[in-house]
Amino acid sequence: AVVSTQSGHYGRDHVQICTTTPCMLRDSDMVVKACKENLGIGMGETTPDKMFTMCEVECLGACVNAPMMQINDAYYEDLSEKDVHEILNDLREGRTPRPGSRIDRFASEPITGLTSLTSPPTGPGYGVRDDL
Repeated sequence: AVVSTQSGHYGRDHVQICTTTPCMLRDSDMVVKACKENLGIGMGETTPDKMFTMCEVECLGACVNAPMMQINDAYYEDLSEKDVHEILNDLREGRTPRPGSRIDRFASEPITGLTSLTSPPTGPGYGVRDDL
């Protein structure tokens, strides 16, 4: 039987899906749907084997890398449906999925690549008038 989190019982892996506006605009509904399909539970429920508990949360502070979810202490960002299934399957099989961006961007850099500070800084005196 599925266990409700209202009873205070949580699974080994606590799956928290951000559905705040930035994640919603980047398709957090897909993340929710993929988690429900993969785990066979709804929000606030725990799998019968006590491995996973899933809940919806407000902003987890990774808006730039939306959509995202947090599982225990790890953030998984820039998620596709394939990524969600891969992460949950890895955890189920005892593997540790790589946390962070799933599209390999560094921190919160733009998806299209850097747009500023793309060349080395100029040396001292650059742009200073000769008569000073």
